[in-house]
Amino acid sequence: MLEPSSSTDTEAHIAQLETLLSQRTAELEAHKQRIRLLEEALRFMRADKYGASREKLGQAPGQRGLFNEAEATLEVIEATGVEPELAATPLRESRPSNTTAGRKALPAHLPRIEVRHEVPALERVCGCGLALQEIGAETSEQLDYIPAKIQVIRHVRPKYACAHCHACVKVAPAPLTILPRSNASPGMLAHVITSKFVDGLPFYRQETVLARHHVAVPRGTQAAWAIAVVSPITPLLNLMDERLRSSGYIRIDETSVQVLKSEDAPSTHYQMWVRVAGPVGQRLILFDYDASRGSHVAARLLEGASGYVQSDGYAAYDGVAVQLQLTHVGCFAHARRRFFEAIQALPVELRKQNTAAHEFVRRIDALYAIEREIKALSDEARLLARQTRAVPLLAALHEAAHALQRDTLPSGKLGDALTYLTKQWPKLIRYVQDGRLAIDTNLTENAIRPFALGRRNWLFADTVNGAKTSAALYSLVETAKANGLEPYAYLRRLFERLPYAKTVEDFETLLPFSTFDLSGQ
Repeated sequence: MLEPSSSTDTEAHIAQLETLLSQRTAELEAHKQRIRLLEEALRFMRADKYGASREKLGQAPGQRGLFNEAEATLEVIEATGVEPELAATPLRESRPSNTTAGRKALPAHLPRIEVRHEVPALERVCGCGLALQEIGAETSEQLDYIPAKIQVIRHVRPKYACAHCHACVKVAPAPLTILPRSNASPGMLAHVITSKFVDGLPFYRQETVLARHHVAVPRGTQAAWAIAVVSPITPLLNLMDERLRSSGYIRIDETSVQVLKSEDAPSTHYQMWVRVAGPVGQRLILFDYDASRGSHVAARLLEGASGYVQSDGYAAYDGVAVQLQLTHVGCFAHARRRFFEAIQALPVELRKQNTAAHEFVRRIDALYAIEREIKALSDEARLLARQTRAVPLLAALHEAAHALQRDTLPSGKLGDALTYLTKQWPKLIRYVQDGRLAIDTNLTENAIRPFALGRRNWLFADTVNGAKTSAALYSLVETAKANGLEPYAYLRRLFERLPYAKTVEDFETLLPFSTFDLSGQ
C-alpha cells in the first residue's frame, strides 16, 4: 500500500510542479511582452523627440526616391509576383536632382537703386593716347534693408466762418476710424496684429521693438487694441461662418490652448477648434475657442451644415455626423502616421529593412501618388481616376490589413495602426465617392499649424476674452493667407474700409478672398 501511495504522491507533486512551471512560463512571457512594448514606446518617444519631424520614407545614398516610385513598385509586384528588395528608412529626403545649387536671383519686384562706380577720368585713356569708350558694365546686386519707419498722421480740419457776422462755422467731418477713441491708425493696428498672429511676436516683444524707436506702446494697450477690433469685424466673421456652413464640405480639427484666468472649468488647458471649407481662391478658415472638447461643441460648430464633414478618428465626430445627418469622411494621413510611428518604434537595425510597417506606408503612399497626379483635374475626372486606379489599391490594402491583423498583437504600435485602419476603414474610403473630397485633413492641420507655432512664443492666453480674440484674428489672417493675400496689406486696407461698410453687400466686398482690392483706390 505504501508504494502506490508514494507513486500517487509523486505524480501529484509532478503535476503541481508542471502547473507551477506553466504559470511561471506564462508570467515570464507576459513580462517579456511588456518589456518589448516598453522598449518600443521608448524608441518611439526618442524618435518623436530627437528624430526627423517629416513623416516620409527617405532614401539611402544612390537610391531613387521610394515615395515617388511607390505606385510603380506595386505594379511591378503585381505583374511579376516577385517582391524586390527595398531598403527604406524614415530619413529626411535629399534635395531633388533637378534643383541647381548656388545663390538664387533677387526678386524682380524689388526696387533697384543704381550706384555707378566710375573709373577716374585720368585713367580712361588708352596707351595710344585715345579716350576709352564705354562698351558695357559689370553688374552685381546686394540685398539692402531699410528699418521700419514710424510716423504720426495729423488730421487737420480747417474751420471756416463768415468774417462779417462771425457765424456759419463749417469744418470737414472727422474721418471714420475702426477704433474711434484710439490713436492707432489702420497701419499700426495691422502691424501689431500681423506681428503677433502671423509672425508669432508676443505683445511684450513688440513693446520692446517700438521702444527702440522711442515710442511707448505698452503691451496692455496693444492687447486692448486687438480686443477692440473684434467687435467691428464680427459681421465679417459671421458672413464667413454662414458661407462655411453652406459649403457642403467642412473639414474640422482642434488643438489645446492654455488660458490662465477662466471660470469655465478647473483646468488651464482648453480647445481651439478650426474649420476649413471653400474652393481654391475662396477658402474659408475659422477658429473658435471653447473650454470643452466635447461633442456638443462640434455639434454647435457644424449645426446647419449639410453634405460632408471630414475629421481625424476622434470619436466625438461620429455621433455628431449621425445627429446632423452628415456624411463622415476619414483621414488617411492619420492612418499613415500610425504606421510611420510603428517604424520609429522599431530597433535601429530593423528601420532600414522591409518590414510590414514599411510596406503599409508604401501602399498608402501609392494612393497619395495618384492624388498628386490628378490634383489639377476637374471633380468629375478626379472621381473617375479614383474609381479606376485607387479603388483596386484600397481593396488590396484592406485585405492585407486583415491578414496581418490576425498575427499581430493589438497592444504594440503596429497592432494599434492596424486597429485604427480597420475601424476607420468605412470613413477612410469615402473620399473616392466624390471628386471634391480630399484624401486627408492635411489642409486643416496646415491651417492650425501657425496657431500651434505661435503658441510656442506667447505660450498662453491670459483670459477667455483674449483666447476668443485670438480665434477671431487668426480666422482673418489665415483665410487671407490661404487665398494668396499678404496679411498686413489686407488688414490695413480692411481697417480703412470697414468703418464705411453698412450693408451685407459692403461686407461681401471685404471678405479675405483673392479678389480683394489691396490697391487702396
